[in-house]
Amino acid sequence: MAAEARTSTLGAYLQARRALVTPDQVGFASGPHRRVPGLRREEVALLAGISADYYLRLERGRDSNPSPQVLGALARVLQLDEVETAYLRELGAPRPRPRRARSEERVPGRLHHLLAALDAPAFIEGRYFDVLASNPQAVALSPRLVPGQNRLRSLLLDPEERAFHVGWEDSVAAFVAVARRTFSDDVDDPRAVELVGGLSIASSRFRTLWARHDVRVLEGGSVTVEHPVLGRLQLHREKLPVDGLVLVVYYAQAGSATAERLGLLASLGATPGDAR
Repeated sequence: MAAEARTSTLGAYLQARRALVTPDQVGFASGPHRRVPGLRREEVALLAGISADYYLRLERGRDSNPSPQVLGALARVLQLDEVETAYLRELGAPRPRPRRARSEERVPGRLHHLLAALDAPAFIEGRYFDVLASNPQAVALSPRLVPGQNRLRSLLLDPEERAFHVGWEDSVAAFVAVARRTFSDDVDDPRAVELVGGLSIASSRFRTLWARHDVRVLEGGSVTVEHPVLGRLQLHREKLPVDGLVLVVYYAQAGSATAERLGLLASLGATPGDAR
């Protein structure tokens, strides 16, 4: 990751997405003699209406400023969705920015007060998916939600986290895609390089997913977990940006069996996490 310039990141993204489009999806014949997964470079160029030589230059990072028309055509050929298309356009039109040192992430006191006031599992997550603060309900929901833990690392490397998440494979794929999108703007960020490099060494699943270059935006959703005491819980999850941090809240449908079980979290003897 540290060696990726934005232009080579564009090339790697094009190559990865090209490999995911089958010939049948775009009207080309598929057969046993194709030597590459997905589409050939020449096929992408033909469908996008550009020369094969120019497309080769894009994949090899030799063109740093493709036109919006070219990027739009490539997005269409590669069957990118709205988020993926926006990401492609950002990679293809880099804006020079001064490097700035990232300050230590701190949780304002008012957010600590908010966590304490919430009657639901909640925690504060930083840019690198570190848990910076959490309330007692969050820690009772999962011991991995104490300050100092890293959500991405825990999800990929902690066996208990794998057992905790029903549908772990989907959760990991979504999280890695969010990480790819989050770190795209700072490919030389030392902390991001450390995190990605460490996970690449420790997890074959991470290496496979990272190489796909999937991207997703940070959002909430639903999750099913298997709590060691309360059993299976069907939870909604909201991720709310606040002051450059993210407030994550888990809650259940009112009147549901999960809602009744969540009411027992405070009695499980957890102590609150505090990042101050």
